[in-house]
Amino acid sequence: MRVQLPSGTPAELVIPTDPPRMGLVVAPDIFGLRPLFDEITARLAADRGYAVCAPEPFPGRDLPLEVEPRYAAVPELRDDEVLRDLDLAAKATGCAEVGLIGFCMGGMYTLKAAGTGGFRRCVAFYGMIRVPDAWRSPGQGEPLDYLSRPEASPTLAIIGENDHYTPADDLEALAAMPTVTVVRYPEAEHGFVHDPNRPAHRPADAADAWARCYAHLES
Repeated sequence: MRVQLPSGTPAELVIPTDPPRMGLVVAPDIFGLRPLFDEITARLAADRGYAVCAPEPFPGRDLPLEVEPRYAAVPELRDDEVLRDLDLAAKATGCAEVGLIGFCMGGMYTLKAAGTGGFRRCVAFYGMIRVPDAWRSPGQGEPLDYLSRPEASPTLAIIGENDHYTPADDLEALAAMPTVTVVRYPEAEHGFVHDPNRPAHRPADAADAWARCYAHLES
């Protein structure tokens, strides 16, 4: 169901019928909350027993679903506000132990949030390792700077080796982080896991990536 976080940001919240095994925050991709993420949160609650909360990444903005205006809006986002909402979403699950997963732009913010140490374990699906040039702004910090903090949470990075958003140099820098484990999929492009309708979707790789995600979160 849709709820409103104390910041005013809308979020999708699903609490399983049985007591949840853990809380999980889902950071959506650049297209934000939509039926796809309603389905993902519902599935994670039903299949894994998580209490799941997914906050809208562009609260208060009436953006179309086209990618160009959304790309143009990313520099307006501020880390302090996005990370605040991820923390409030964690509290909304009502669980003492909460993990975090994120996709694409949400994966980038997952890497940043991992550096705060506020989540038990994190999984970033093809998150940008360095802020793309077009997204840079005073409110955007670098994921690698966050991950270099001593309090950083254990993080699994799911990466497609044909993803132009995560070039090889960035990938090597990410793999050098002591709290980060990188899993590479040689034939995969950007966005190959979470949306079966995307041309880049790879069912076998996606199934493997989800299995690794669950193992990491629940270990």
